[in-house]
Amino acid sequence: MARIDRFEDLIAWQKARSFTKEVYTVTRNEPLSKDFRLSNQIQGAAVSIMSNIAEGFERGGRGEFQQFLSTAKGSCAETRSQLYVAFDVGYLGQVQFKRLLEQAEEVGRLVGGLRAAVQRQREQAKKKTKDEKRAGQ
Repeated sequence: MARIDRFEDLIAWQKARSFTKEVYTVTRNEPLSKDFRLSNQIQGAAVSIMSNIAEGFERGGRGEFQQFLSTAKGSCAETRSQLYVAFDVGYLGQVQFKRLLEQAEEVGRLVGGLRAAVQRQREQAKKKTKDEKRAGQ
């Protein structure tokens, strides 16, 4: 597996960025744009996904990265939940809603997969440390 040195190279971050752009595009249109609280909340939750991926990656430690990925996944769920509200009150049409929901689900799957990969790396690093300690005795 190739080493990734920049968060911008993470597919999860790239997809979260595209999703965020789509969220901003949709929330700028009426009637959703008139509901400032909901549109701002949806935008904030979407931005939080990509921001937490980036921040966690830049922190450098696998444990912190995994924690930030959990937060990003939670923000993804929050965004999906808010999209349901926008759909249920008639701010989003069926096609828009379905497209956004599919994007959010894809981002959630990617973040979840990345989180699992980081967990595996953490476990492998712990095992390697244990094995090295045992070998040094």
